[in-house]
Amino acid sequence: MEPVILYDTTLRDGTQGENINFSAEDKLKIAKRLDDIGIHYIEGGWPGSNPRDKRFFDLAKSTKFKTARLTAFGATRRPGIEARDDSNLAALLDSDTSAVAIFGKSWNLHVEQVLNISRDENLAMIAESVAFLKAADREVIYDAEHFFDGFDEDPEYALQSLFAALDNGADAIVLCDTNGGALPFLVESATRTVRQRLSERLSEGGRTKKVDIGIHTHNDSGLAVANTITAVHSGAVMVQGTINGYGERCGNADLNSIIPILCMKMNRPCVSSENLLKLKSLSRFVSETANLVPINTRPFVGRSAFAHKGGIHVSAITKVPRAYEHIDPALVGNRRRVLVSDLSGKSNVEYKAREFGLDLDANGFDSREIVTRIKDLEEQGYQFDVADGSFKILVQKFTEQFRPHFELESFRVTIEKDKDLPCSAHATIKISVDGRTEITAAEGRGPVSALDNALRKALDRFFPDLDAMRLVDFKVRVIDGRDGTAAKVRVFIESRDHEDIWSTIGVSEDIIEASWHALADSFHYKLAREIDPKAEAAAPRDASASSNAAALQNT
Repeated sequence: MEPVILYDTTLRDGTQGENINFSAEDKLKIAKRLDDIGIHYIEGGWPGSNPRDKRFFDLAKSTKFKTARLTAFGATRRPGIEARDDSNLAALLDSDTSAVAIFGKSWNLHVEQVLNISRDENLAMIAESVAFLKAADREVIYDAEHFFDGFDEDPEYALQSLFAALDNGADAIVLCDTNGGALPFLVESATRTVRQRLSERLSEGGRTKKVDIGIHTHNDSGLAVANTITAVHSGAVMVQGTINGYGERCGNADLNSIIPILCMKMNRPCVSSENLLKLKSLSRFVSETANLVPINTRPFVGRSAFAHKGGIHVSAITKVPRAYEHIDPALVGNRRRVLVSDLSGKSNVEYKAREFGLDLDANGFDSREIVTRIKDLEEQGYQFDVADGSFKILVQKFTEQFRPHFELESFRVTIEKDKDLPCSAHATIKISVDGRTEITAAEGRGPVSALDNALRKALDRFFPDLDAMRLVDFKVRVIDGRDGTAAKVRVFIESRDHEDIWSTIGVSEDIIEASWHALADSFHYKLAREIDPKAEAAAPRDASASSNAAALQNT
């Protein structure tokens, strides 16, 4: 079987997604990470359309890529002019990339009703643009826009548009499901037909050089990955997609899913096993650069991709992991997570205890008793499946293994509002550490922010290495709103340092008290890892974090 060629368009098509905007410098950082994982082609942008993409290509000229070929993207020449006079094609050459990608129309609807040109003029635009770029010694990748819609409506004209590119030297012809509406069986039949007809056309012309067939899909029907895999199964060898499936409307085919499917399920390796381990890290890096919260349920690389809550499931995977896991999560840089909740059984608690290095039998406690206690707390509003840090502390308390690094004596939080000025918050806190007392005060942009700042100041005298710890997400949920403002609330806090991320939870009728419990657990968890090497070694690793730190600052 032919190797599959990976063509990433995160920096071009991905940036057309809502709320996604990369600077030229951001794009260069992402390009280096894509190159590091072994992507073959990186589409850097459309230099003829905006100054940012032009700047990116200028920056990239001094960058050495190990494996990837940087590609500039653009359109065929405009109607009614010569290719040599088209500024878009000139910008492609000025980008100084060895490969260029251009798109043209394959659907007669676009030709006649959008561009308002003749079918022959459209074919001439494709042919002359490809020939012009080939004459400039560029590798040319031709994207047949709206190919599957065009093939469904007028297959012969759609094929003629491909022949116009093929006959003039295109090195790859990519079939695009631009509207994202194609179904797998249409993709299969169309790809097989294209493969046969292109082969016949090459034979007729006496051309010996092979032409790669590519696939470019969008996710408007939720089928981008399925359609891509179907096309590869039907003869396509170039796969276009984006990291995290970012892209216009519902997004593009997600390379985070496609790459492991090709490598591990179709025996079509496209990156090395070593680089496959970097997949989750790459996904999180692109999310952070885009300033978007990673989607936990993203296949393969999401935080929940290998998370197990049901007790029966957990009991099974401790014996035979593949009973409930379709691959080993470590192969894509992910890890198994066992969640503890009111659906948990004895197996969940024992698994999590081992993960944290806790000995449940040390003081004669039965894990069944702990399960019962956890279910009682969940009934009261706690949710431990999203708060590993609080769960660890809870089990330590249940088994009398918890050693607090500080104890609260008291705190006071006040909020002041003066006329049209923003609210200001002040907190005073009194804690004790090993019998020594510390009292401090601090301001904040909100009551929890002030409390966090005061606690940090108090602890800094005893634990000066807390500067690296940051609270990065803060959420409040009303558990049952029927009691109105007297209802219980659940506060969730996510924290991180340079290496790890952890989450804690607090529940109370008072939002400040609930916040304190979550905040205190977060600091206890961090201090236990810093001071107890065993806790540090046992703590689960996750190198990413949400970018919602601003939420805490105003809380």
